[in-house]
Amino acid sequence: MKWEGNRESDNVEDRRSVGGGGLLGGRSIGIGTIVIALVGGWALGINPLTILSMLSGGDAPSAQVQSQSPAQKPPADDRMAAFVSTVLADTEDVWKDLFTQSGGSYQEPQLVLFRGATQTACGQGQAAMGPFYCPGDQKVYIDLGFYETLQNKLGAPGDFAQAYVIAHEVGHHVQNLLGISAKMDQTRGRVSTADYNTLSVKMELQADCFAGVWAHHAQSARQILEQGDVEEAMNAAAKIGDDALQRAGGGAVVPESFTHGTSAQRQRWFDSGLKNGSIKACDTFSARNL
Repeated sequence: MKWEGNRESDNVEDRRSVGGGGLLGGRSIGIGTIVIALVGGWALGINPLTILSMLSGGDAPSAQVQSQSPAQKPPADDRMAAFVSTVLADTEDVWKDLFTQSGGSYQEPQLVLFRGATQTACGQGQAAMGPFYCPGDQKVYIDLGFYETLQNKLGAPGDFAQAYVIAHEVGHHVQNLLGISAKMDQTRGRVSTADYNTLSVKMELQADCFAGVWAHHAQSARQILEQGDVEEAMNAAAKIGDDALQRAGGGAVVPESFTHGTSAQRQRWFDSGLKNGSIKACDTFSARNL
């Protein structure tokens, strides 16, 4: 992926020096923890605390956040931080243009770098959740140690696979701005667990499609893709499919428990966004076949 020398976003907050704490602290994440977390809807998706609350019929997490230290920018010589800042900036450029073309205004999300655990408007975020988006504060949260897990334990290496992760979370921010997240929240307590899982799958696949929309327009405007990049993203989508994760965990594949979609579905919707570059092409909620 061609990213070096491109604009970096100013919307990156570095909390890594604050320290983690919580249940996991700064320890490495085992594959068992990752599989359980992902299968439970805890990675590459809407905030897991919100999902758990919805599935249990409880109240949504409080929007109150404990006080944080003043926001800090990542060090200038931090290559990985520069990478995510550049990818975030690229998503800003793409979605700003798309919203403007449709007569709207794009509100840029913040991206928070943390280690171990951090406080969010959706509750305490943990590294084992993987990257997640919190609609309560419109922030994407990521412990960069997830990328090591993505490569070494989930078998999805490559910088464009890493960019896809960020673009997927930004896709959830786009859903929030479009009012899709609010409609999802309104189903809480009104539908069965199975029906909510089905809606969750559609929500996640749409975010995958939105990630593809970003890649389409970024490539058209800035030619960011190199040979093998699309394959990296497609491989990442395959490795984090619900069916693949359940097999990796040593258990049976249980479609009724899916929250993110199968490997084939995640690949299909990312590819749809990549080829069409259209928000309308990402209407997973109306699709007859996912």
